Amino acid sequence: MAAAAGAPVLAPSAVHASPGWQPAFATPPADLPLTRARVRGRFPDALAGTLYRNGPAGHDLGGERYRHWFDGDGMVHRFLIAGSEVHHQGRYVATPKRVAETTAGRRLTEGFGTVFKDRESAASPDSMNAANISVLPLGDDLLALWEGGSATRLDPLTLQTHGIKTWRADLEGAPFSAHPRVEADGTVWNFGVSAHHGLLLLYEIGPDGALKRADALPVSDLPMVHDFAVTARHLVFLLAPLVYDATRREAGASFLDSHVWRPEQGMRALVIDKHDWKQQRQFELPTGFLFHIGNAWEEDTPAGTVIHLDYARSADARALLVDAREVMQGRLAGTPGPRLTVLKLHLRSGQVLQTDLGIEAEFPCIDHRLVGGRHRHVFHATSTVGGLPMWNAIACTHVETGASQRFRFAPGAIVEEHVFVPDASSGSSPGWVLGTVLDQASQRTVLSCFAADALADGPVAQATLPYALPLGLHGAFVSGAAVVSEKPT
Repeated sequence: MAAAAGAPVLAPSAVHASPGWQPAFATPPADLPLTRARVRGRFPDALAGTLYRNGPAGHDLGGERYRHWFDGDGMVHRFLIAGSEVHHQGRYVATPKRVAETTAGRRLTEGFGTVFKDRESAASPDSMNAANISVLPLGDDLLALWEGGSATRLDPLTLQTHGIKTWRADLEGAPFSAHPRVEADGTVWNFGVSAHHGLLLLYEIGPDGALKRADALPVSDLPMVHDFAVTARHLVFLLAPLVYDATRREAGASFLDSHVWRPEQGMRALVIDKHDWKQQRQFELPTGFLFHIGNAWEEDTPAGTVIHLDYARSADARALLVDAREVMQGRLAGTPGPRLTVLKLHLRSGQVLQTDLGIEAEFPCIDHRLVGGRHRHVFHATSTVGGLPMWNAIACTHVETGASQRFRFAPGAIVEEHVFVPDASSGSSPGWVLGTVLDQASQRTVLSCFAADALADGPVAQATLPYALPLGLHGAFVSGAAVVSEKPT
């Protein structure tokens, strides 16, 4: 396959020298065995369970390095939490791609944003599936999720890979997004984008893990879509103008570089009826870009139904197109972080109201029991710091008033996604916030727990690993006694 003009085509090269945050994008040479962390304080009983996390980790192979953060082979982690004891295990997802390439000792096909010289082009989306973005606990499986292909089944107790998840025979290899939405009753909604065919796939999965419905809907100028939201009666997609151009792909560009930023098109909100997917409505929004949505809910008013939605909005797609490449070579592009933005869509009148809360925010999450319902608080990463990739603090922001409290970690600490964990044992407890940071000073990864209503007071407990993990993306917490399936080191 010939390289398209402007597409990064790489010959074998040495890894670029990196600054002190080099471990953030380093490659663990092997799986990480079960290891005991050093714990300060005690994790609340409500956190007895397992925090799973996923992210790109296999960036280097055979003397070659991926040039985009999202290319790396996925490594899934589990933090087993039991009061004053925490153990960690990390294991690469044994996708067909990783197995073939580690056996060969070299990259055999392209990644999401990297095309290597004189290699085979991807035969199918799953042939470049890195299973490196998120996880979904479902039934007896832990699903490792990517963006453009199948989910991968893992054993939740050992992280052993069990193969591709096929929901239905005609859906084999179909894209299954990394951001499913799970409602309070256990219903799972998800989507997938088939860029080349201009199709948006929708999935409805029952609480028992069985597929209830799936279908493909044509969408004009279908862009790259990373996340969506659900309300009581609707599915909501924000369509930024990063649009697929098949001619670039045919000319040899990577999948990422086959997309073109077209700000003149503005952004659209696509609202789909949950019960009748043919009932759709589009709204025009100011140009912007996003990775993540916090939550959406709908309100019936005398003037009609209003959908409320909050998301982390950027002015453009530089974070994806530039920043996530620069960090792979130890450089920072310095693009401003996204800001927490509140959107109101009036379904009857078509009116759109958008408010920037003026707070830097990424990795937004809520109390998962409120998915699709009214919420007031969003937990998120915040506060970029010069000389560091990503963020240095976590925050809780009230999306109706804009009031926000935060905790800033020590200088040099890089914040990853934090999740909310409810406290079912106490009706008066506000719940807990749980997540990881990479501490540059000690070259260690630290798991922290905060009281959800007192972030500024700092962690009530922390567990420090004896090593640093590469920065990851998303995770999920599962309550219940964590099973230690091997002898820890």
